Amino acid sequence: MNDFNRGYARSIPADRADMSVDAGLRSFMLGVYNKVALGLLLSAGLAFLTSAYQPVASLLYVLTPDGRLAGFTMLGTVIRFAPLAMMLVAMFAMRNPTARSSGILYWALVASMGAGLGVWLLAYTGASVAATFLITAIAFGGLSLFGYTTKKDLTGFGSFLIMGLIGLVLASLVQMFFPMPGLGFIISILGVFIFAGLIAYDTQRLKMTYYQLGGDQQSMAVATNYGALSLYLNFINLFQFLLSIMGSRR
Repeated sequence: MNDFNRGYARSIPADRADMSVDAGLRSFMLGVYNKVALGLLLSAGLAFLTSAYQPVASLLYVLTPDGRLAGFTMLGTVIRFAPLAMMLVAMFAMRNPTARSSGILYWALVASMGAGLGVWLLAYTGASVAATFLITAIAFGGLSLFGYTTKKDLTGFGSFLIMGLIGLVLASLVQMFFPMPGLGFIISILGVFIFAGLIAYDTQRLKMTYYQLGGDQQSMAVATNYGALSLYLNFINLFQFLLSIMGSRR
């Protein structure tokens, strides 16, 4: 997985400055965005199924008589942590990924995350979820467009964001086991800024990856899957942090 996260050119070559006219790059990026869109559509469908269809919801969640979330069943807890487990396993097991294996990883992660996202539909009103999703989609489009068109090298900015992401994970673990008033709100604010920046950074990283691969179709198929996964995770995390700030709880 790390092969497509590092090692690309640190600056944009002068003869490739106007990347908007490169038909090959447009086709590559369109493949990434299409996969992200399909992943979000699948996730939305699974989230609705696991929250609105009572037989399925009862397998994953402990609900109050009026349908509000009270906790998780054993299966719900497994699904909740399944994406993290899959990513950790993939980091060590997929040293030489193929288009097939990376595609399976992408759809398995999308499906498991989508099944776990039903919790947000149970915790927040449908109107606030829909409004936050629309805001996230608009922000994602604008940030990704910036990352695609800017001629500024975002490598240093990306390294800073990744360090911030590590700090965010550690702070979230502290908040999980030792809840502190106000820390959750601070984490959400930082999360919005970190994942907003990562959307632009990862978009530019994908452009550089495309040129580094030099037309190798097999490698580009793998890069498409991993690129879609990066942007999908950025979208989902940005959405969740925005929802925790802006959402109206049931």
